[in-house]
Amino acid sequence: MRTIHELCDLVRETAYAIHLYHAHGHLEKVYENALGHRLHKAGVQVEQQAAISVFDEDGTLLGSYIADLMIEGELLVELKACKTLAEEHAAQLLGYLKSARRRHGVLINFGSYQFQIKKYVL
Repeated sequence: MRTIHELCDLVRETAYAIHLYHAHGHLEKVYENALGHRLHKAGVQVEQQAAISVFDEDGTLLGSYIADLMIEGELLVELKACKTLAEEHAAQLLGYLKSARRRHGVLINFGSYQFQIKKYVL
């Protein structure tokens, strides 16, 4: 089993390789499929469009959302295909992590000329 740091490194390296090969200009779904496919080929358990439950502080289920990728059941990956990452993208990921009671998340933007990736830990 890989550590969270090893998973993050693998996701970063794989996403960067996808950025080099496909460049920018595709829809987010293309990058999601590419990252899911390549990580799966590398022997990593990947769930695309993973349903994540959102709980209130007392444990009450409030609803759910769909994460782009859930890696090994512990690393949430949110993908974007926009000109640049904005504060609201980070806020979205941090909100997802907190509400879903997860610790580690990665935000990746494939839409820019320059590859953008940020890791977040609660």
